[in-house]
Amino acid sequence: MLSSCQQYTPLPRAYFRIKLNEKQYTKSDSTKPYIFEYPSNIARIITRNNNDWFDIVYPQYNARIYCSYTPIKNNFYEISEDSRTFVYKHSIKADAITEEPFENTNNNVYGILYEIRGNTASSIQFVLTDSTKNFLRGALYFNNRPNKDSLAPVVNYIKDDVIRIMETTKWQ
Repeated sequence: MLSSCQQYTPLPRAYFRIKLNEKQYTKSDSTKPYIFEYPSNIARIITRNNNDWFDIVYPQYNARIYCSYTPIKNNFYEISEDSRTFVYKHSIKADAITEEPFENTNNNVYGILYEIRGNTASSIQFVLTDSTKNFLRGALYFNNRPNKDSLAPVVNYIKDDVIRIMETTKWQ
């Protein structure tokens, strides 16, 4: 009985506690063909090479939503299939991919929210369109090795922002 107190049992590695701040939403730049709300107190929008590509950067969480806008010019099928192909390239590592349709008929905005479960490079992606002129897509990536367990709280936190972006998008 005395020798049992001498044994050492290693504990599993723990993850750091992540502080998730309260969000304050602001409208995006109104000079673009679209407008949406994003959490301006924890994220910032950075325009890339051309004005049709931008990132929503979360510096505190080492995360980024890569976004691209494409005007539709009689090529809706090609654009939507390219986007779908891009999502399903993650199926090699994914445990599951779910598609949640989105519809806002008042603003003529339709889309799909993709949740990619497992240790994949991107866990949330979305597309928004009006099917005739505008196509907006986004993909969430973290700048570190994918680990679904440690990233889960932040993925869910940012997923709420993606849903807010989808719900507040309007075409200009």
